[in-house]
Amino acid sequence: MTRIGMVAFDLDGTLVDSVADIAHALNQMLREVDLPAPSGDKIRAWVGDGVRRLVKRALTGTPDGEPEPGLYARGFEAFRRAYHAHLAVETRPYPGALDVLQSLRERDCAMACITNKAAEFTEPLLEALALRSYFGVVLSGDSLTQRKPHPLPLLHAARQFGVTPQQACMVGDSRNDMLAARAAGFGAVGVRYGYGQDVSVLRPDAMLDSLAELPPLLEKWAAGLAPASASRYV
Repeated sequence: MTRIGMVAFDLDGTLVDSVADIAHALNQMLREVDLPAPSGDKIRAWVGDGVRRLVKRALTGTPDGEPEPGLYARGFEAFRRAYHAHLAVETRPYPGALDVLQSLRERDCAMACITNKAAEFTEPLLEALALRSYFGVVLSGDSLTQRKPHPLPLLHAARQFGVTPQQACMVGDSRNDMLAARAAGFGAVGVRYGYGQDVSVLRPDAMLDSLAELPPLLEKWAAGLAPASASRYV
């Protein structure tokens, strides 16, 4: 595999553990509309498809439910207000994340953050956690006409950096990340510590237990060596 010149990172469940703050905002929203709070495991499973789908899931208790429009409007505004007020109270980068970003910066590797989170939350969260400066490109779920699992955000980021898809990889914890990587022709790197989605069934090129494993993996790829956990050898 050629040297990786760009790494795209998912945000929630990959770079940062944000579920506590998201749960706080969802629970406040549900109290306002007089609905019961879901379990933490449910909330973890609901993250990854953007704020609108997250709110609908919380209001209906199902992955694909559609709440009554009036209830949804009330819930959506209540969630936005609550999450803005509690965006980075308990959210923290995963262990080793900052070290990995610094290491890649020192190697002149371009980095993008590509998330389905709405831009109104993405940008202030990255700033609050001192992560924004690492990324030459930040794309949120509402930045372009398509979001993950569509390949458009990944291909857009690659064009911004002047790299080919074969010179890029996507690191994430969700099916959306792996499907987008495959569709874009990126290397697909899954993480095992995210929000409960077993992305190994999609046979990514590598699975990581920690982001600290990413720089050595990229070195092996640059040397033409397959990672031990790879499901297709390059």
